[in-house]
Amino acid sequence: MLRLIFLAVGTLVAALIWAVLVFFSVSEGWIRTPLASSDTPDAFVAAARRLAEEESGGTLSLMLIEDGDGAGGFDISAGAPVDEDSVFQVASLSKWLTAWGVMVLVEDGAVDLDAPVENYLTRWTLPESEFDPSGVTLRRLLSHTAGLSDGLGYDGFDSAGDVQSLEESLTRAEDASPGNDGAVRIGAEPGSGWDYSGGGYTLMQLVIEEVSGDAFSEFMEARIFEPLGMNRTTFDYARAQDLGFAENYTPEGATEPYRHYTALGAASLFTTTADMARFIEAQTDEDGQDVLSEETLELMRTPHASQLGADIWGLGVMLYAPNGHGGHIIGHDGNNEPAINTAARFDPATGDGIVVLETGSRLLATRLAGEWVFWKTGKVDNLMFALAIERMLLWIAGGALLILIGGAWIGWRGSRKPRA
Repeated sequence: MLRLIFLAVGTLVAALIWAVLVFFSVSEGWIRTPLASSDTPDAFVAAARRLAEEESGGTLSLMLIEDGDGAGGFDISAGAPVDEDSVFQVASLSKWLTAWGVMVLVEDGAVDLDAPVENYLTRWTLPESEFDPSGVTLRRLLSHTAGLSDGLGYDGFDSAGDVQSLEESLTRAEDASPGNDGAVRIGAEPGSGWDYSGGGYTLMQLVIEEVSGDAFSEFMEARIFEPLGMNRTTFDYARAQDLGFAENYTPEGATEPYRHYTALGAASLFTTTADMARFIEAQTDEDGQDVLSEETLELMRTPHASQLGADIWGLGVMLYAPNGHGGHIIGHDGNNEPAINTAARFDPATGDGIVVLETGSRLLATRLAGEWVFWKTGKVDNLMFALAIERMLLWIAGGALLILIGGAWIGWRGSRKPRA
């Protein structure tokens, strides 16, 4: 009997060790190899192009940045050619730029990061809740820690005529992505944890309009895009269309029009790889832009939310991985129907970055940007880890099952041996 107890304990310990080894192999990249074997930008661009040509069935534009300057890239398309000036709709990547709009108002002294957001609202108010609405602040909205439970997620509208007002959308978004009811409400104690909220960014779009007195798209062009020289970037659908859209591909290879949104700040920025590179390059030198101070940029990069012990969010930016210099690789990704996927990563310590805008593949931009992070730092970024969780759990479960079966077989074999 004692032998069987030791065998059972040993089997469980072996299964636990297997689970830990698999977890750290995935999270720390122990079994990964960089996409490019050389550390030169040309080598990464060439390797990224090979991967993109294998997997892209639509349009894709990639630009690499080294030490604050462009360092190469490529463009591919299944149809009409695209280049660094082709205009893509970039889904949730919009939020990074919207955060700059909020922080401009903070620097103006027009809003306070830690004041109740309702101080700045006259056109709409948060619905009644068991939680105190005064805890919903701009700082918490920017970091997805305000307790909002909408989970949005917007699918957009077929035509401009279908678009709701901001107030209607905040009350119940008719274009809510599947699985969400579209209502922006306080569902948890503000500040108690991280919960992604597209509705929070729609609420900040309303704050920008209320405080500035301008339409959101006009404010963003005057205060952010024009000063940064982002001349082919806009939240205005009609202007973006005039600039010239990159074709929007489905995963099956068909094309369809870009959709219209109420939630511009959360989901409907139009931009180019060249303009997004300018946005990143402007942050590599405090003399490179005068929109936001270096102190404000540092604050935005400071961790404000974590999960599983890892810092994951600042103010308006995702924190992808430690950069080895006391900070993080920052940026944002975007995904929307039918197959829009965009990604931008930036290391403030080195001035290195990457921009990938694409349609036709649901995760190719995120994968390429994640490969760049691993190539640069040897770290698996948070989104790449999240994409690997399902496969990791299968490996853990499969290995543990084999270990348990092996332990049971050894025990059975031992029980069949004749006793002396």
